[in-house]
Order: sequence, then C-alpha cells, then structure tokens
Amino acid sequence: MPSRPNWPKYGMVCSMSRKGNCWDNAPTESGFNSFKNERVFGERFATRDAMKANAFEYLEVFDNRKRLHSTLGYTSPVPFPKDWINPGEGEKQVA
Repeated sequence: MPSRPNWPKYGMVCSMSRKGNCWDNAPTESGFNSFKNERVFGERFATRDAMKANAFEYLEVFDNRKRLHSTLGYTSPVPFPKDWINPGEGEKQVA
C-alpha cells in the first residue's frame, strides 16, 4: 500500500470515522457478517486454536485469494492493488 503522502496521486481520499455515523463502519460489519454466516454460525470448535485456524483459513485462503468482491470489480483482494496501480500490465495490444 502506498504511503499516505502518495494517496492523492492514486485518487484516494483517507476515510475518517465520524462520531455517531453508523455508515462509516458498514463495510467492516458486512465483512464480519459474511465470516460469521459462512464459517461460525452452527459450528462448535473444540479449542480456541481450532477457531483461530478456521478464521485464518477463511480470511487468508478463501476471502483474500479466491472470493470475488463486487466492490473490487469482481476480483479478489490479493491481485486488486497490483492491477489497480498498474492497469493493463500483462495485457497484450492486438492492434
């Protein structure tokens, strides 16, 4: 991720939470909702370590590398920054 001074270069604006504004937290809550519905509800874990392993697998293997996120143009979070910063890299010009 670029350092803060470079954010404007890429058209990004820092989002700061405003006191009492529930919409600021909506993307995070949506992510937690998906995680809980897909991996936690209805499960019983023998140990905390089992739960931690489940959470790690969900976030690092499935959500970040395989799941297509609509807000990222139906791509996964791992390749998104590279494709966003260097659009067209790897594409071949035909004509």
